[in-house]
This record gives sequence, structure tokens and C-alpha cells, in this order.
Amino acid sequence: MTPRLFVEPLMTEQEAAAWTTAGEVAAAQAFGSEQRRREFLTWRAVVRRELGRGVRIEYDAVGVPRLPGTPLHLSVAHCRGHVAVCISDRPCAVDIEPETRDFSPALPRYLSPEERALSDDPLLPAAVWCAKEALYKFAGRKGIDLLYGLRVERADLRAGKLTGRIENGGPVELSVYRIDGCVVVAIP
Repeated sequence: MTPRLFVEPLMTEQEAAAWTTAGEVAAAQAFGSEQRRREFLTWRAVVRRELGRGVRIEYDAVGVPRLPGTPLHLSVAHCRGHVAVCISDRPCAVDIEPETRDFSPALPRYLSPEERALSDDPLLPAAVWCAKEALYKFAGRKGIDLLYGLRVERADLRAGKLTGRIENGGPVELSVYRIDGCVVVAIP
């Protein structure tokens, strides 16, 4: 399967209920926030809409969603108003943030001086944030340093391409998209 990326606005709880299980709807009710309930239900609805109502969704030991009984890999992300879902036959990862988010308070914790020098594009802080979130998910383990354990080494935002690295591993290619007012970064 060619990797497929879906970026969609949140469904209402009623719209998502048509694609989600009774257990998921009940689990969503435990969230105090309507926003969080809608995120939780929307990404599950997208997965089932694309793969069939009978697909099971579980979490691995690290908390990564997976599709047991299939050869497919899954990654999900959400931000206010949107979800991003990546489904692939190989490991994948995705992150999403609004283009308008102010990253300046967090810059010293995730954007190294070398990364700052990669581009003067105002989209760089959002793209690097999303890239590091995607790299973290792609690594599949906890405890990786966000500032130096996950790095962006090349950026061509006009072409929608970043190259990152997880600790001392090989280069990882990432794609950058601007969709519906959001920055989305995906592997592959």
C-alpha cells in the first residue's frame, strides 16, 4: 500500500459514532473536553472509513496506535480543529500544528542554533516542531532528547522536504505540507 495521509477537520461526536465502536464512544465520554472527545473519535472514524468498519485499533507498550491482524502501520496526530492520520505498509509517523501557533516560548527547548540557520522561512519553527514530533513517534521509544537527540539537518520548505536524524541513526526523509491552515509533517 502506498502511504496515505488524511488531514481532516474534526467530526461531530454524532458523525464519528457511525464509524466508531460503542467502547470507543464510551471511552471518549471519559474525556472532560469536547475537543479531546472529537479528536479521539475522529481519527478512529477516519481509519475505519478507509480500512473498513471491522478493523481493530490497539496500542503497543509505548502507547503507539496499531492495527493488529493487518500488515499496516498507523500514525495519528491532532491539533485544535484537525486530525492527521497516516496509514502505510511500512513504519510511518505524522504530526500537525496550526500555522498560526506561536512557537517562540518553546524555541530554546527544541530548535538548535544549527536548525535555526537552515532557513529564514517563517514556517521553519512549526516545520521543525512537527518534524521532531514525527521523528519521536517514528523512533518508537521514549526518552529521546528533543533538542539534540532528534535533529533536522536539511530544510527545503519550498519543496516541502526535510531531512532529519534520530540520535546517531541514518537520515530520515520527511515531507512538509500546508493543509487547511495547518503544517503537517509526515514520514514517509
